[in-house]
Amino acid sequence: MVSTAANQKNIWIRADSSYSMGTGHIMRCLTLAGGLAARGGQITFICRELPGNLADYIRGQGYAVELLPSPDDPSYAAFWLQVDWRTDALQTVQRLEGAAPADCLIVDHYGIDKRWETWVQGKVKKIVAIDDLADRPHQCDLLLDPNPSAARDRYQGLLPAYCTKLTGTCYTLLRPEFRAAKLGLAERDGSISRVLVFFGGTDPTGETLKTLQALQSPAFANLKLDVVAGGMNRRKDDIAALCDTMPQASFHCQVDYMADLMQKADLSIGAGGSTTWERCYLGLPSLCIITADNQREITALVHAQGAAFSLGKSNEVTAQGIEQGLKAMLADSAWVRAMSEQALRLMGEDKWDEVIDRIMGGDYGRPKGL
Repeated sequence: MVSTAANQKNIWIRADSSYSMGTGHIMRCLTLAGGLAARGGQITFICRELPGNLADYIRGQGYAVELLPSPDDPSYAAFWLQVDWRTDALQTVQRLEGAAPADCLIVDHYGIDKRWETWVQGKVKKIVAIDDLADRPHQCDLLLDPNPSAARDRYQGLLPAYCTKLTGTCYTLLRPEFRAAKLGLAERDGSISRVLVFFGGTDPTGETLKTLQALQSPAFANLKLDVVAGGMNRRKDDIAALCDTMPQASFHCQVDYMADLMQKADLSIGAGGSTTWERCYLGLPSLCIITADNQREITALVHAQGAAFSLGKSNEVTAQGIEQGLKAMLADSAWVRAMSEQALRLMGEDKWDEVIDRIMGGDYGRPKGL
């Protein structure tokens, strides 16, 4: 749809990235920003200036970025916001007040909850919260949670009565390249000749190097390897150097063709974060390693559903464990094929258009006057 002045909306996104927290929140918000911009959304990101942030990358994608100052109190270093929530809310409001009226504020941050949202609510027409933990209350007009859950309504008591809920894998924020790749997706027969290795934008626990150590086993000499590292991965040079010593390995850095790599791969070895849903969408079987606490529920669920196989928490997984897991999958093509089928089944119907329609249309959340 061609954007016009009549359907333009000022949309702000509050999300962070860093070496420690990774890049997943920013990357999925960029996906959402692309869909909204195509429909007339004027997008501005608000990000804290943290080590390893993606502000320059966001600008490179064509979006404005308002940077909040670096934290100066080390006592908050272990918390998601890395500042007091009131400080973050106040600084955000200052950015909002200095600009054109905000039609919508999208919040994708584990450190933000009802207290912050209530403080900011009067400055914006609508608040959209992206969450996948259901571990805190929200004061939002629309909640977007792409994760499935065994709990019938795990947000009971955590949302205002007027909040519109979009929950489940059908609402996963997938870049257009994934939808294009799925159109040409061939049925997987369970054989494995090409493996994709990717542990997110920063890989803070060093799983890529651990996996490459496992893949140096002679048993895997005939496998073709695609090894991907994010631009903020502090070990990317070491990863590239190790790939150079492995004739079957190709190194890729900060790619915009992940869907193509997933489509071509027969198996993925990676983290249990939001990339899980990209793999499932393309029916890509995977060996998963939990690299952060917020990945536990996602990984346990896809493992229980037979859509992936979890090797456990990163501090418990060794190179030998990865080697054994891969050997087991190489020996059982029927298991691998069933994993692919279950991954596709788990994703269900794609409701991307509904997400964009809701946000751009504004037909959700608070009644007029609230």
